[in-house]
Amino acid sequence: MFLERFHSVRDGRIHISAVQASQFAKEIAGDFNPIHDPDARRFCVPGDLLFALVLSRFGLSGNMTFKFRNLLGDGVPVTFRENGDGSIEVCDDAGKVYLDVTRNGACSRDPEVLEAVTRCYVAASGKNFPHTLKPLMERHGVMFNPERPMVMYESMSVNLDDLDARNPELTLHQATLEAAGKRGHVTLEYHLHADGRPVGTMAKQLVLGGLRPYSPEAMAGVIEEFYRLKARGIR
Repeated sequence: MFLERFHSVRDGRIHISAVQASQFAKEIAGDFNPIHDPDARRFCVPGDLLFALVLSRFGLSGNMTFKFRNLLGDGVPVTFRENGDGSIEVCDDAGKVYLDVTRNGACSRDPEVLEAVTRCYVAASGKNFPHTLKPLMERHGVMFNPERPMVMYESMSVNLDDLDARNPELTLHQATLEAAGKRGHVTLEYHLHADGRPVGTMAKQLVLGGLRPYSPEAMAGVIEEFYRLKARGIR
């Protein structure tokens, strides 16, 4: 599968290097969040890559919820463990859980469907900033810390009525933001179509850190830096 070059398997454990994680973020998700750069002080593996690896190993269920518990660092060996109730945990040798997944309903293991849905869903990350988040923050009069922008996944969900999702297309239906002190919680809701017919919904919940009053000048600087990093990353 196309994920092979973004991780390795040794002694039954999954290893994701900072370089592999960064390549996935940029090439597959179109995500240029600085937190996924190999030299980032608070580097973490993209949640989209963990999502993709879960689907590749356990299939796509009609209803799935992914909750991110901790940030996964460079090269930390993890196990993808299936529990008796069908839930899945991504944890390290010390038992620290980075992601837990609950699921129910029918399950597809069709490689074509898995890759198509994975690519479609994670590619939405490339539109989070500035396309969706900038006008959303501006509308609410808040923004993240421009010196250290923090945008991270809190959870993801999948609810499908039809698992034969070939040629999928994801459309943003609604974006909301709730500010609570220094943190903001963003919900992005999507409609999923396959071959032109509706097959279900998907959603992503994001956390914004260091909230402060919105500043057009500061945001302009963040956007300029974003496109600078993007241009450097795709060369």
